[in-house]
Amino acid sequence: MAVYAYKGRNKQGDLVEGTLEGNDSGAIADQLMNTGVTPTDITPFRGVTGGTMGKPDWLKRLFTDKPVTPMDLLLFSRQMYTLLKAGVPIMRALAGLQESTQKPVFAAMIQDLRESLDSGRELSAAMRRHPKIFSPFYVSMVQVGEMTGMLDETFIRLYDHLEFERDMRERIKTAMRYPGFVVLAMAIAIVIVNLFVIPAFAKVFAGFHTELPLMTKMLIGFSGFMVNYWLLMLAMLIGAVMGFRSYINTTEGRFKWDRYKFQLPIAGKIILKSTLARFARSLALSFKSGMPILQGMSVVSMVVDNEFMRSRVEQMRDGVERGESILRTAVAANVFNPVVLQMIAIGEETGDMDGLMFEIADMYQREVEYEVKTLSSQIEPILIVFLGVLVLILALGVFLPMWDLGKAAMNR
Repeated sequence: MAVYAYKGRNKQGDLVEGTLEGNDSGAIADQLMNTGVTPTDITPFRGVTGGTMGKPDWLKRLFTDKPVTPMDLLLFSRQMYTLLKAGVPIMRALAGLQESTQKPVFAAMIQDLRESLDSGRELSAAMRRHPKIFSPFYVSMVQVGEMTGMLDETFIRLYDHLEFERDMRERIKTAMRYPGFVVLAMAIAIVIVNLFVIPAFAKVFAGFHTELPLMTKMLIGFSGFMVNYWLLMLAMLIGAVMGFRSYINTTEGRFKWDRYKFQLPIAGKIILKSTLARFARSLALSFKSGMPILQGMSVVSMVVDNEFMRSRVEQMRDGVERGESILRTAVAANVFNPVVLQMIAIGEETGDMDGLMFEIADMYQREVEYEVKTLSSQIEPILIVFLGVLVLILALGVFLPMWDLGKAAMNR
């Protein structure tokens, strides 16, 4: 049997701690409960010697402190639902999750949740202490679940929501991966041709001692500029990237870039529809959980990862706060198509806004799936035309001098 260190409180509320032997933390908890001690912390006891003793703290953090990922939060939500649905007390559920997690950072977060609950805080207040892990939307949903006594249902809804968010992000990455790879390959090919191929032909053309065609002169001139100033061009490229990143980190820059992303050729409509799908599902989930409409729009605006869309949601919230209907504010936002506006109108008339918003989210999700599937067929003609123009320019620049030289030799 393993040895576990425990902390708990007795019937008088005093803190007690010590070590016990048992098969697992659950057995230790049962032993403590039988003695009138409510456990607050049960961890494997390692004594004064351990595998990481003697190593510097920064080295231990380097190899053990992995950041918390969205997948960790997804699994946490699912496990919390399963445990709470089975009737496991929340303190014991958190203790089990803390023991099973493989990430020290996540285990430390769960430990802080347990200590906060033990000190009398609510779970939502404890989660609010970790804004990098739990978003405002997540915390607000948990708070509503606590108020309504449906915390287990809240966690399964959060699980479905996080799974939907992850699916949308993966679809966007998939949609952008193919064109990004093709553009990068073209850029590398252009650099190689201008730095190595055209200079070799330029030496051959120099031996002709004749006037070169305009296309060839342009290619040789651009190639010479790249050969002589490639370091300057690289520095300018790096400076442009850093300048762009700095600009979009500003409030104005981020707003303009997020608005422009919706107008990008081909990819823009995929980004727009996926953003609207996430907005609709988040709002539907807040309505279904019993969150007031103004609070729901407020937390949804903080969740939306697009500043332009966030401004439109805040505009809708301000309109509803003034007493306007959701339909009127949605029309003023100018981001929804007529079909969606009609569904919002029906939802307001029937009082089934959460159901209709789920329908809107599903509709946008299906459209995103279709756009991603047909992305290759939309991009391929553009890439073929671009490659054809590039090959034509290179062919004319390289072979026109040879063609002229051949005609001159035949005339002699």
